[in-house]
Amino acid sequence: MISERLLKDIEFIVEIDEMKKILRRTSVIGEDQRENDAEHSWHIAVMAVILEDYSNEKIDILKVIKMLLIHDLVEIYAGDTFCYDIRANEDKRQRELEAADKIYGILDEDKGEELRTLWDEFEEMKSPEALFAAAMDRIQPMLSNYNNDGGTWREYDVKKESIYKRIGPVEESSSELWAYMKYIVEDAEKRGLINKSKE
Repeated sequence: MISERLLKDIEFIVEIDEMKKILRRTSVIGEDQRENDAEHSWHIAVMAVILEDYSNEKIDILKVIKMLLIHDLVEIYAGDTFCYDIRANEDKRQRELEAADKIYGILDEDKGEELRTLWDEFEEMKSPEALFAAAMDRIQPMLSNYNNDGGTWREYDVKKESIYKRIGPVEESSSELWAYMKYIVEDAEKRGLINKSKE
């Protein structure tokens, strides 16, 4: 007999296939093709494995990887919200809270609660793991934009100040990665890939 728990697990697994259909604004490097949420989540999880030793604090890398793999599942119902779209971000939190209840509610209570707790921790960005996970989430589109001649920075006329604000978690999580992010931003400005900052 097939257990109810297994049926819920399979339902969840089938449901998260929707991640492959959710297009982000960021393009795949070197391609005129937008990446999807599943590609983004995979990429930042691998980044965490490679960049773990640059964290300012000792981190539980398995916990970070779990956060990164599940952090955008809410977008199955809430949609992807472009980080520089001020209006779309006004109700993002509420949409995503409702989506978290729905997606993690598919699973048995213990599994659903574990993933929801990880998602909440990621969103709060207070623990070393959550900060490092958030740093990975911020760095990946930076690399895409930088290596795509400005990408969404140019397309949406993103200001330098907005970029620095967005990548704030990197500064809190890793001194070395922050130095590299600053290099990218300043070099992008010199090359005309982003707007000049206000004097």
